[in-house]
Amino acid sequence: MSKAFVKDDAGGQGDDDESNGAPQLPAGTKNYITVAGYEALKAEFMQLMDVDRPATVSIVSWAASNGDRSENGDYIYGKKRLREIDRRIRFLTKRLELAEVVDPAAQQNREQAFFGSTVTYLNNRGDEVRVTIVGVDEVDPANGKISWISPVARALLKAREGDVVKLMTPAGPDELEILEVHYPGA
Repeated sequence: MSKAFVKDDAGGQGDDDESNGAPQLPAGTKNYITVAGYEALKAEFMQLMDVDRPATVSIVSWAASNGDRSENGDYIYGKKRLREIDRRIRFLTKRLELAEVVDPAAQQNREQAFFGSTVTYLNNRGDEVRVTIVGVDEVDPANGKISWISPVARALLKAREGDVVKLMTPAGPDELEILEVHYPGA
């Protein structure tokens, strides 16, 4: 196959800043994020800018001064790590610029599930599930944090305690009975 049809990313060229694990935002939507999520992204950005990047630059500079760079593992790894750090910094910069910080504690209508709420529901199998609806950059399924654009969150949005909402899953339709809607500070 011709190299014209193969993406060669060995040189670090053509890096996709959006390929950092976070899903793309739907067109025309804002990057909603909780206060805690925004602070976490900002802390990661500052760690990369103030600690990780300068340390890596120092290592690369030292390794480059040792002579032959073609077989210098410290130099090669350091340059690769520097590209990864710079890619993440660009990604975080874009996400922080687009962030629309929402404080769930300030929600007035606490009877309904909205962004930032924690919802406990019962599914068709009788499993009680507790999820918190957060921004795409805060998703942590293992800890019950789901994105506001996920199918489950979309089904739960605007629901009240006692409501039954329908959710289409790959296994077929599911009904979720809302047991509790909770907001931080309540």
